[in-house]
Amino acid sequence: MTLRITLMSTETEDFVLEFKIDADASFADLHRLILRHCGYEEAHGQRFFICDDNWRPIQRILLSDEENVDIDEDVYLMHDTDLGEFLEDEGQRLAYRFDPENRRMLLLELTETTFGDPVPAEGILTRRHGQSPDQYLIAEEPKPATTNTISEELEEEFYGEDGFEEEDLDMEGFDILE
Repeated sequence: MTLRITLMSTETEDFVLEFKIDADASFADLHRLILRHCGYEEAHGQRFFICDDNWRPIQRILLSDEENVDIDEDVYLMHDTDLGEFLEDEGQRLAYRFDPENRRMLLLELTETTFGDPVPAEGILTRRHGQSPDQYLIAEEPKPATTNTISEELEEEFYGEDGFEEEDLDMEGFDILE
């Protein structure tokens, strides 16, 4: 059975990838396909989530068993789990965490299943639109502080570079008593 999986981003509106991959391929194969076509590198903590119709995760599929923190949950590893074990019905949803540090995800949906349409074991890209989001968020660098303080800038603007002379100031006009 061949699966057509559509991948999209909530961060980049016009980004869509479509893959065809065999149901007997592993989640690790899909993981490598995504990394290759998005230009991402493998990172500890990347994982798939099998989701319900409202994109709520119901099952995790981990890159390695070192990542399992919940002993009560069944552990599924990408390299040991075939896509066909979880993906059967068109419309099924998955999420792929590509940036574990910031918990950013791509959304995937099984859009078509076909028989008699063989594809290479590693899968193929059938459609690409737009640019994938950057794998890691880049923090904005703080702008360097200027050497002049605001009061120095105001002094230069109002009084010029020479400043002002105190005797030029009419103290009587301010009603200040000494």
